[in-house]
Amino acid sequence: MGLLREAKKRVEVYSGKKKDSGKIHTILDDIISTIRENKGIILLDKLSKELNIRDEETENWARILANEDILKINYPTNIFSNPELILKKGKQIEKTAIEKGKPLETYDLEADFVKAKIRILNKKNEIVPIYSLKIPKIPLGTSALLNQIAQELTDKIPISIDDIKDQDKLKELKQKIFYQIKNVFFEKDVKLNEKNLNFLSGVVLHRVYGLGNIEVLMNDVNIEELVLNNSKYPISVFHRKYGWLKTNVNIKNEEQIYNLVSQIGRKVGREITALNPIMDAHLLTGDRVAATLSPISEGNTLTIRKFSRTPWTITHFISKEGNLMSKEIAAFLWQALQYELSLVVSGGTASGKTSVLNALTPFIPPNQRIVSIEDTKEIDLPQGLKWNWVSMVSRAANPEGQGGISMLDLMVSSLRMRPDRIIVGEVRTRKQAETLFEAMHTGHSVYSTMHADTVLQLKRRLLEPPINIPKNEAEALHLMLMQFRDRRSNKRRTLELAEVLTGGKTDLDINYLYRWRPRGDVFEKANDSVRVVEELNLHTGMTEQEIKEDLQDKINVLNWLLKNKEFDIDRIGRVMDVYYRDKDSMLKNVEKGNSVDRVI
Repeated sequence: MGLLREAKKRVEVYSGKKKDSGKIHTILDDIISTIRENKGIILLDKLSKELNIRDEETENWARILANEDILKINYPTNIFSNPELILKKGKQIEKTAIEKGKPLETYDLEADFVKAKIRILNKKNEIVPIYSLKIPKIPLGTSALLNQIAQELTDKIPISIDDIKDQDKLKELKQKIFYQIKNVFFEKDVKLNEKNLNFLSGVVLHRVYGLGNIEVLMNDVNIEELVLNNSKYPISVFHRKYGWLKTNVNIKNEEQIYNLVSQIGRKVGREITALNPIMDAHLLTGDRVAATLSPISEGNTLTIRKFSRTPWTITHFISKEGNLMSKEIAAFLWQALQYELSLVVSGGTASGKTSVLNALTPFIPPNQRIVSIEDTKEIDLPQGLKWNWVSMVSRAANPEGQGGISMLDLMVSSLRMRPDRIIVGEVRTRKQAETLFEAMHTGHSVYSTMHADTVLQLKRRLLEPPINIPKNEAEALHLMLMQFRDRRSNKRRTLELAEVLTGGKTDLDINYLYRWRPRGDVFEKANDSVRVVEELNLHTGMTEQEIKEDLQDKINVLNWLLKNKEFDIDRIGRVMDVYYRDKDSMLKNVEKGNSVDRVI
């Protein structure tokens, strides 16, 4: 049953003191306002008459408010006398700060029927813009009801480790909880219109199953990273367009942060305690989580790096808006992947290394076997390549230190699977690098990422301790692609593309092919290829002129994809499938300007 399918129950609108105006409102809010109108104190029977409900009903609602410390019920010693309801002072609903400033952008979000408005604001005296989250206001009485329902559901619905470790079971569990929440509203005879019922059910779902308002932030495709440094400061986010932003979402105290971190840990079978105050984990969605507890950090911290739900494609990168690389670089990389040349993509943190690697995968011919090895599942191949793809993910050891599966274990295992192509998420250690280059020497095409800021740094990382790969081994690598992120402007660019030359007497010789020039934000050709041309001539028989013509054909196809606004990885994969099966027919369609739908 899908989350969007409505429960087959009657939905009513509460018609108490206030007529339905579309705003969130329940009878508990009328109870609070009526007591306030009576100077903060009222007899139960009088309240029932004013609200036109039975005394028993009134008492049940009052108990919910009493449990939340909003009012006090004084029961008289004489059982024939009426209970007295006294509203406690100072109890108010927590409000999200409404930020003011010059708007840069406004858009809407929705997560499980919880709708929100996002405003990116430039605010006076703030170093960075403000990410303002506005969610419909929930009155004090209704909020108390939601807390009560959340507590009841926590006791009612048992959640096993198996349920939260399996993606499909997790989805079913989420749907089950959502409909259970709606049923509780019906059982309590809370009369709401359909829109508000779904909204409040979504809010409770996020409190019970998720991370509260953070769930809405996690649903913003523009957010790449979400950080909580401690309870003194609001949550910060890294926005794809605007970089680091402050939000108006605050966490009340350190205990609340600890509860969030513990909840995440339970979902992935990890534990964070005073004895083990550091947690690195990966959610089933692919998002990376890092958390620490005080006193090793000043307050409890939480960092979530989001995994892109819609992978970037090569057309995103060569578009005018993306401009991550030129069409010439993209065509050259396409040619390299088609003819099984190995590649390492390098760069700093969040420079787009894995995104580039993923965007290049559609260029792999569909008749080949692919094995991918990662710490976190981020690689997502087009549908046409999945039929012969083995995706493997490392596993951390349990608290007893058992059951761990390392990247190295998976790399060694992959060599026994007869792969044509091996994709390794990131190489960090000497053993991993040795296995990687051994795979290259045994005839496998290998694609991986490493941390290094320039081609020269990558060369040093490979040849010098601690990785220390011998020069002759390192020559098995064909290409080095360098990614760069300008932290001030949040631009991502392909900084350098170079090929590794063979035959150098003492050093690993590098031939730079393309460079990015920041002054004009342009990509320039540095040198003609030497090794790639030699490799293609040796293994395909193509002449240098034929290689140039092949590159131009690929540039034409990329321009055609861009003109047709094709940004979906599966559709680009289908275009590549047609290209490899019938290149001549494909190029004729491109030349005529036919639609992509007609070709695929």
